[in-house]
Order: sequence, then C-alpha cells, then structure tokens
Amino acid sequence: MTHPLIALIDIGKTNAKVSVIDPQTGTEIRGSRRANAVVQGPAMRELDVEAISRWLLDALRDAPHRDRIRTIVPVAHGAAAALIDRDNRVVAAPDYEDACFERVNAEYGQQRDAYQSTYSPDLPLGLNLGRQLFFLQEAQPQLFSRVAHALLYPQFWAWRLSGVMASEVTSLGCHSDLWLPREQHFSKLAQVRSWDKLFPPKKLASDVLGPISAEIAAATGLDPQCQVTSGIHDSNASYLKFLIARDREEPFTVISSGTWTVVMANRADLSRLREDKDMLASVDAFGSPVATARFMGGREYEAIAGTDVRPNMPALLNVIERQSMALPAFASGGPFAGREGRVINAESLSGSERASLATLYIALMSELLIEMLGADGAVLIDGPLATNPLFGSILGALLPERSIELSSGDGGNTRAACYLARFHDAPPSPMTPATAASLKGLPAYREAWRKLLVS
Repeated sequence: MTHPLIALIDIGKTNAKVSVIDPQTGTEIRGSRRANAVVQGPAMRELDVEAISRWLLDALRDAPHRDRIRTIVPVAHGAAAALIDRDNRVVAAPDYEDACFERVNAEYGQQRDAYQSTYSPDLPLGLNLGRQLFFLQEAQPQLFSRVAHALLYPQFWAWRLSGVMASEVTSLGCHSDLWLPREQHFSKLAQVRSWDKLFPPKKLASDVLGPISAEIAAATGLDPQCQVTSGIHDSNASYLKFLIARDREEPFTVISSGTWTVVMANRADLSRLREDKDMLASVDAFGSPVATARFMGGREYEAIAGTDVRPNMPALLNVIERQSMALPAFASGGPFAGREGRVINAESLSGSERASLATLYIALMSELLIEMLGADGAVLIDGPLATNPLFGSILGALLPERSIELSSGDGGNTRAACYLARFHDAPPSPMTPATAASLKGLPAYREAWRKLLVS
C-alpha cells in the first residue's frame, strides 16, 4: 500500500486531534488527541497556541506512514483569530470566553453593522470576533498597534505549517460581525476600523497554499512536498461533507456536534433568523449563506450529566416518567443566553439517568432549533451526538415524519478532508438510520418542557 494519505488537523475549543486518513477508503488510519487549555496573556486570556504547536509537531512526527502524507487539511473552531506582527510573531490569540471583551459592549454596539446586513447576532463575551478586535484597538492600543496580520484560526494553523497567509469565508462568516454573507464582502465596521486590511487575501478552503516549510519538514519528517490547504471552520466542514453528497438544491438539516451543537438548514429562508435567539447566517465553503442556529450543547451536556456514564433506554424512561427536566441555559450562547440553567425533579438520579436527562435536553433543544429555522428534509447528525446511544432515537420520536440519519465515526470530518485535499472520488461518509423508539409519555413531557420555557 503506497498511495498518498491525508493529515486532518482539527483544533476544537475543547480538544485537538490529528487524523491520518486513507482517501481510497475514506477512513481514519489513526488519530492522536489532546485536551486544549487557555493561558493568561498580557491583556486577556488566550488560546494556548504554542502548546498546541508543540503537540502538533509531535503528533505529525509520530504519525503512521508519515512519508506518504501528501496533503494537510486544517480545521478549527470559530470566533478565533491569531494576531501576528510584522516579524511573524504572535501578538495575541484571544480566547472568546474571556469576559474582558464585554467592557466595550456599549460603544461597540453603536458601531457594529445591523443584524439584517451581517446576520451576525450580538453575542456575549468575545463570541463576535469584531468585539475582540474592537476591545484590543480601544483598550490595548499599544498592543494592537503591533498587529500587522489577522489570521482566522484554521488559516493560522495553515500558516504555521506552510508559511503562507490566507483568509477563508467560512470563518469570516462565523458570527464575526466582519462579513456580509449576501454581498460577500467585508462589513462597514471592518472597513471603517481598517480591520479588513489586516486579513490576507481570501482563498477557497480547498486552495493549496503551498508545501510545508523547511522547518516543519525537518521537525516532523514529513515529505517536503507535502501540501497545505487553506482550511475550514469546523462546523462548516461537517456541513460540507453532506453538501457534496447531495443535490445543493435539496433541503436537508445538519446537526454538527462537539463543544457547540450547530443546526444548519440547507435552503432555509434567512428571513426566519432572529438575533435574540442566537440565529445566524453561516457561510459555506462555496460562499453561500446558510440559515443556522446553535447552542453550547457539549458544555451543557457535561453540566447536566456530571458523569461519563452512558445513557440507556430504561434510565430515559424513568426520567420521562418522573418528569425530571433540565431547563436552559447551562453555558454561554444559544437561544436562551442569559438565563440560569436549572434541573427539576432530579433528586437521587443515577449516573445513567442524569446522562439520559442530558441527552433528552439536547434532543429537545435541537428539535426547537430545527423548528425555529423552518428546516426541512432529512436530519443528518454528525459528531459525538451521532454515537450517543439515545439521541437519534429521541429526535426521531420528536420528529416522526422526518428521516434521521447518523454519521458513523466520531465526527472527524474525514470526507470533507478528502474533498478539500482534491480526492473527490473518496467514498462518502457512511450513514445509519436512527433506530426508531416508542417513548411513552414523551409528547406530554415535551409539552410540559415547552411551557416551562416561556413561564
């Protein structure tokens, strides 16, 4: 076996992973994973890009068949950019969860473009990338004066590997306040503040920036001719692998899961989007807007479950019968941001019951977002929720007229990586229909849960 391989670099908010992918089979040969952390910088909390960089070099050096890796595809979370000076040093890599960015809320709110132009909701903390830049420019002018380049997070990793700078629209369009998805150019805010000049030329996610640098080749033992693509935002990678497998005019709904649970509705009407519900227009890899809603499902699941025990059907039925309920919100963002999450009728629940309650909560929230978006067609589930033993069955019971399909694997976006690496003939990601389940009492439970949301 001597055919070329792909390395997928997936830098999430919670975890980072390097996967070696065989494009002939569309499968992962091996993966290496680490937990991410933040560090305190001179002006704010920052993403620990140096620690990730060291781990990344080790993971690539230890990758199986590293001499056959011909393409590297970076994927990374949104609302993040690394700011680089004229000597190619990192000035800052802000962590969007730092509360410091809210100090400029009043002034920033007066200058950002209207929601109807950007479809980027006014979010807490630094979840709008524009607020991060505004805070630094206003509150840390000496630090900001050193910034010569702003690299969106996937393109930061592409630059670290290739030495070539680029921008890409899936991250620019990720509730940044910097992009107009219909017009496909920078917002008025970005232009007035001259931030648009900090971003390198735009490239497609599949564009090759060049080979790895000589330093990376020496540090990893990879072939010096190994190519680096410009990369893509993580939820958009999940969406892309379904988009390329279907007619683009066909309505379908993708639930991409991880730290965030993101619902993306192909062909849905953007006029349904509401700023106060954390709904936005994402931008797909081809530059088209996509009606999107999300909540921090991974974090909320952990907060509700409080355990690594897996959910199961008997435990779920007990939760429904007891009317144990979780009510939002247990993390930042989402349609109920600002509310304090609470759990009711949950005394003495076992570990599996709390995990089942958490799964039920995520399913109810996902169904609500699908309804808010007016999303149609098959529901395609990717990431950790696709391997949850109950999630697909619960969602199928909530949406009995819809086809619910589960992506195999752990949401490593292998098919999207193959496409971006120009292996267009790679096998499609296998999908499994969700197992149908008869959940006695679920309709009444759902009605009671919905009533509590508005009480």
